[in-house]
Amino acid sequence: MKIKEGFLLRTVADSNIVVPIGERSIDFSGVITLNEVGAFLWKVLEQPADKAALLEKLTAEYDVDSETASKDIDAFLTKLREADLLDD
Repeated sequence: MKIKEGFLLRTVADSNIVVPIGERSIDFSGVITLNEVGAFLWKVLEQPADKAALLEKLTAEYDVDSETASKDIDAFLTKLREADLLDD
C-alpha cells in the first residue's frame, strides 16, 4: 500500500497538514491534520509498505508495544481509506 499521488504532507505552524495538489485539489475538500505519529506513518507510506513494515518502523521509532501499535496502525489505515488517500 502507498499514499495516492497528488497529496503532500506539509508542516504549517507546528501542524502536519495533508495538502492536495494538481487535479486532486479539485475533488478533495476539507483539511486533514495528522499528529506526530500519523505524520511518521504517512512518510513511511510515501513509498510502498505493508502493515508489517509499518509495525516494525513504528515500534523501532516509538516506545510502544506491538499490540498497541498494530491497533493504532489499523485505525490510521482505515481513516486513510475512508478519505480515499491510500492505494492498496
